[in-house]
Amino acid sequence: MMEDFTRFDIDIYSLSDKVYTYEYHLGDSFFQLFDSNLLEKGNLQAEVTLDKQSTLITASFQIKGTVQLECDRSLELFDHSLAVDRMIIYQYGSEEEEVSEDIYTITTGTQKINIAHLLYEFIGLALPMKRLHPSLAEEEDPWVEGEIIFSSESEKSGAEEEEEVDPRWQKLRNLKN
Repeated sequence: MMEDFTRFDIDIYSLSDKVYTYEYHLGDSFFQLFDSNLLEKGNLQAEVTLDKQSTLITASFQIKGTVQLECDRSLELFDHSLAVDRMIIYQYGSEEEEVSEDIYTITTGTQKINIAHLLYEFIGLALPMKRLHPSLAEEEDPWVEGEIIFSSESEKSGAEEEEEVDPRWQKLRNLKN
């Protein structure tokens, strides 16, 4: 399975200082490379633009297409459109490390970078938290709109309690006065 990841290797060592563009089709076989149930099917096009300079490499990722999701409410499968536009900066340093989510340090002797995990991560981050089938997305969600009101007998206002006083207690109140 590791040989499939090599398709996403970019040989940066032999690149001159200029801009390069790479295109990838990300289908079902791409998602099968990863041991995750996050996504299993999709049809996406990825364009990766590398701007190689002497001190750093800027990689721009543009991913467009659809992924197959399962509705959280009805469990129906549906295609969800995605459009991702992200950028990563590779800077040269003494050791390889992830400085932040957008900046990686690589050594000057680094031969190639593999972008498969970045592509998968960007797609995963673009997924909606709540996955609703388009036919259900048009319905109003009562939780969001605040339409669900919880009430019980103990939550009634003081004015309502006085109206519903047991007549026996009312007679006792009258005796007290």
